[in-house]
Amino acid sequence: MAHNPDKLDMFMTHRGRLVNYANRIVGDRADAEDVVQDAYLRFEGVADDRPVDEPLAYLYRIVRNLSLDLRRRLGRDRLRLVAEDTGVLAGMAEDRPSPEAEIGARRALQRVTDAMAELPERTRIALEMHRFGGCSIREIARHLNISTGLAHALVVQGLEHCRQRLHQDGHHD
Repeated sequence: MAHNPDKLDMFMTHRGRLVNYANRIVGDRADAEDVVQDAYLRFEGVADDRPVDEPLAYLYRIVRNLSLDLRRRLGRDRLRLVAEDTGVLAGMAEDRPSPEAEIGARRALQRVTDAMAELPERTRIALEMHRFGGCSIREIARHLNISTGLAHALVVQGLEHCRQRLHQDGHHD
């Protein structure tokens, strides 16, 4: 299959951020590199006669889905994604949490995952790019073709929605 130079250029421009994004989900740099490479192959495989409206957002979505699949497949329960913003795992030993703490953390992670699935796509992408991809508000604004003020508002709204969902079940920081 011949490579599409536009797709390849976009991929190479954003590769580092995509790897960082995947790494935040899978928790392993080598696995993240593999996920991003696989994502590019799938992205490259999309027929040129079926144009994608937002190719970079589509590529991030492929990376996200493959990363989540890999994390499930490997049985990894890396809970750092929740811990940074919610404090749910504060004080919990990373190597061997108690069974009760692990169950609580899994439930909290599931609530955050569910909450993120409830977000409008643009808000979810902004939150994922910022929290999991390490992108700046300016980068998010440029990617989504919106103002930096709106990009910031989307990230804040997404975080607040996730926090509210965590607290609905009586879970407090």
